[in-house]
Amino acid sequence: MMQKRPFGLATLALAGAAILAVPAIAQNMEAIEKRQQLMEDNGDAAKLGGAMLKGEQEFTADKAAQVFSQMHDIAMKFGDYFPEDSKTGGDTEAAPAIWEQPEEFQAALVKYQEDTQAAMDAAPQDIDAFKQAFGMVTQNCKGCHEDFRLDKD
Repeated sequence: MMQKRPFGLATLALAGAAILAVPAIAQNMEAIEKRQQLMEDNGDAAKLGGAMLKGEQEFTADKAAQVFSQMHDIAMKFGDYFPEDSKTGGDTEAAPAIWEQPEEFQAALVKYQEDTQAAMDAAPQDIDAFKQAFGMVTQNCKGCHEDFRLDKD
């Protein structure tokens, strides 16, 4: 009987360790979902901007301000949703480079914040001024997607 007891304690200890390990490997779905929603909202703003450039939507200074304001608001929040426990899961497109090169990711985020602020400050009053500011802002999107987003296609 005594020989089975250490095996029983070892089994119990392993089971307890497995239960305690679950939170350590659990994914932070809230962060993943929040950053996905922010990027969807950013895409909506970019679509409105693109539609104005194509003449599919009438350009107005108010719509231009709305586009840049929404993008800037997202830029200011987005970096808060990349904790270590959100690297995988939830069909995330976040590339490992975000965590492997945090200084570069932070620099890209700061550039986006600064460029969206500059676009808001420019307050374009005509389509040509909007085109210039919108091009500057969307270059950030392209660069970040190339370096910090997984291509799921």
